[in-house]
Amino acid sequence: MAQVLEFKLPDLGEGLTEAEIVRWLVEVGDVVAIDQPVVEVETAKAMVEVPCPYGGVVTARFGEEGTELPVGAPLLTVAVGATESSSSLGTAADQAGSRASRNGGAAADGSAAGAGPASGTGSASGSGSGNVLVGYGTGAPAARRRRIRPQPTALNGTPAAASASASGSTVCGPVVAGPLTGSASATAGPVAGAAPVTALAGEVDGREGPVAVVSPLVRRLARQHEIDLRRLTGSGPDGLILRADVDAAIRLAGEAAEAESRSADAPARRAVPERTAAGEPAAERVPLRGVRGAVADKLSRSRTEIPDATCWVDADATELMAVRAAMNAATGPSAGPKVSVLALLARICTAALARYPELNSTVDTEAREIVRLPGVHLGFAAQTERGLVVPVVRDAHTRNAESIGAEIARLTELARTGKLSPAQLTGGTFTLNNYGVFGVDGSTPIINHPEAAMLGVGRIMPKPWVHQGELAVRQVVQLSLTFDHRVCDGGTAGGFLRYVADCVEQPAVLLRTL
Repeated sequence: MAQVLEFKLPDLGEGLTEAEIVRWLVEVGDVVAIDQPVVEVETAKAMVEVPCPYGGVVTARFGEEGTELPVGAPLLTVAVGATESSSSLGTAADQAGSRASRNGGAAADGSAAGAGPASGTGSASGSGSGNVLVGYGTGAPAARRRRIRPQPTALNGTPAAASASASGSTVCGPVVAGPLTGSASATAGPVAGAAPVTALAGEVDGREGPVAVVSPLVRRLARQHEIDLRRLTGSGPDGLILRADVDAAIRLAGEAAEAESRSADAPARRAVPERTAAGEPAAERVPLRGVRGAVADKLSRSRTEIPDATCWVDADATELMAVRAAMNAATGPSAGPKVSVLALLARICTAALARYPELNSTVDTEAREIVRLPGVHLGFAAQTERGLVVPVVRDAHTRNAESIGAEIARLTELARTGKLSPAQLTGGTFTLNNYGVFGVDGSTPIINHPEAAMLGVGRIMPKPWVHQGELAVRQVVQLSLTFDHRVCDGGTAGGFLRYVADCVEQPAVLLRTL
């Protein structure tokens, strides 16, 4: 006897309330093991593969790809068997799967195999194995999925096996599971929620199996432009499909569509926005969801709760740039990544926060207390294709400039590929925002709630400057500090910013205070 258990979208941590289904990793009828990833979702913070805490047969899925689900909504149902009959059913399924692999995906006798629980699944109670998912238990080693392949039916109603033998082609298609409470039967029907069986003959360009794609951004780009990844040959290592490959396919598809349009002498088609009753173009509405929605909520909360103020100063960064050049020259070309300006500024920030700990704090509004934090977890703003994210360098106060720089480089690469975990995007105590990369000089940053301050850095560029009593061309940068006026007054904020500026102008100041 099998028990059907419902797996709901778990709390993925850090207050996330919803997630968008990016890609299903299992089909209805698949046999899954405990902790096997079943769906890839995109939260407001990262792409996450969600493991299922139950082992058994997938009987239903909830939500199509692109659907946004709230935490606690059903994801899928799994039939978990615990009786001896279920075990024998699993054996029958294994035998049917073996026959299917030898007969183009259909059982040799033309019957549909019943489905049993995966090896190593939990009991009928559906208990898990650890504490990775909030509200579920996981932790056991994940196993490869096993798909039950019953007799498919061709589109014309003819059994797929017969159709395949007549045409000489291999038939495969979506799979549904047979009854879960009995022996295998030739009259087995689909389970609730299963999609109808269709036949798909042949293969695509001689290629079968998984496509070599790592980046979720590449997959999403391909979906948005209806590019079949199976038809692409990757230019990356071991045939890995890169974004450049998808971009090239998009361009070719556009050129082909344009050529087809010209050859048919069709009128040029262009997107015309809807018009209002008065004939004016209608306004475009963009949903605030995903990363954009999370950023909007956080910034709105910051401006609502935090009485912020901003002070700024120009600083001569000529000596800092010279120190950076000397450090990189001393390490040599084969010593790894160069020390970046951002890494040096981050190291200056940790030293400044040690002198002005009021700015490394948060406010407990319910208790009406200022909470000064013992360590510096330094966030840095990074612009990605998914939007603005703030990865966090843990324990930055214990690192030197080289270590901070290496961690910034690592986290930036993860951000670029969309692989940052929620833990790597949360828990910051102070944020460094280098908006100079956009070619602007100044800004008034909005504090990254619930932190107490953010340092903004503009572009470093040659400007006329009075140096040692004479007018000279120097490398000048504008620094701006936005701070929570509840945790300190202007004297503390000004002292912090002045110390940062002194270290930028005279890096030896930093060495004297370490």
